[in-house]
Amino acid sequence: MTGLDTKSRARGCLAGLAVGDALGRPAEGMEPDQIVERWGRIEGYVADTPVGSDDTEYALLTAKALLRFGADFSADNVADLWRDEVCTQQGAFAGSGFSEMAAIRNLQRGHRPPRSGQHAHGWSDGLAMRVAPVGIVAAGDPEQASRWAVEDGLVSHSGEGIYAGQAIAAAVAVAMTGADAEAAFAAALDVVPVDSWTARCLQAGREVVATEPDWTTAARHAVARLAVDRYYWADLAPEAVSLAFVAVLAGEGDFRETVLNAVNLGRDADTIAAMAGAVAGAFSGIDAVPEEWLPAVAVAPGVCLATTKGMHPMEVADELCALADELGSADE
Repeated sequence: MTGLDTKSRARGCLAGLAVGDALGRPAEGMEPDQIVERWGRIEGYVADTPVGSDDTEYALLTAKALLRFGADFSADNVADLWRDEVCTQQGAFAGSGFSEMAAIRNLQRGHRPPRSGQHAHGWSDGLAMRVAPVGIVAAGDPEQASRWAVEDGLVSHSGEGIYAGQAIAAAVAVAMTGADAEAAFAAALDVVPVDSWTARCLQAGREVVATEPDWTTAARHAVARLAVDRYYWADLAPEAVSLAFVAVLAGEGDFRETVLNAVNLGRDADTIAAMAGAVAGAFSGIDAVPEEWLPAVAVAPGVCLATTKGMHPMEVADELCALADELGSADE
């Protein structure tokens, strides 16, 4: 799919994230056998009114930071944005995860990065779910995407939570060039420490897809041995990110199949599908996103993050492409 233009890929990336979020939301917290018992295999929206959640709105927040700060995108500047437009929010942060709420409380208490991201939930998938915009702006440069992911991550995460975010950011950056699923996975693995929990889970998932015909069950069990058995909650970054890449690799370049693979894995299904959708959308482009899924890619309601209310993923994707061009021109 090398003939697609950058705008199509950027739109596909953010649309993929948003539809994955909306498709997976009803299955969040469920095990694969529970999904089968209730719906069989999920093949489309099962909610009456499919909408995204914190995954989409936090990704839009990262996009807002990129568009505001450009080449000056840094942990300190992102923290200032959070402090001014997130920490001051009145009312509940509907659907916001443990890691984000802990970071918000730390910022409200005056802590700065990296201290703001040092808390009991710094290993969650909350960074990985929001860094797709970083990959769009750093298209073709996974190392830059990885560096920006660290800057974003220091505000709210530490350790494995940051490694997992680096993996997704690098994968999107490579996918934005038209590279296939294997190349995107290789880029993800390349930017995380080889001895990390995230790397071990990524490799376990890759091995299952390569060797097991019944990869859905096998992948869950293989990753569980490294991740799930050690922690109860479904938002564990090494687990969720590795399952997202299982979905991407098993989808073999097909956007629809990739996202449905992710949804039907259960656990943190909305985030897993959002991450898989972002990577697959980047190498597939917007035209690969099924038309019947696009209504969920709408103006953000701001139910989790009021500062994102009114932002439209497609418009944001176009603005991120313009920023990438601007930064690229400045480097020449």
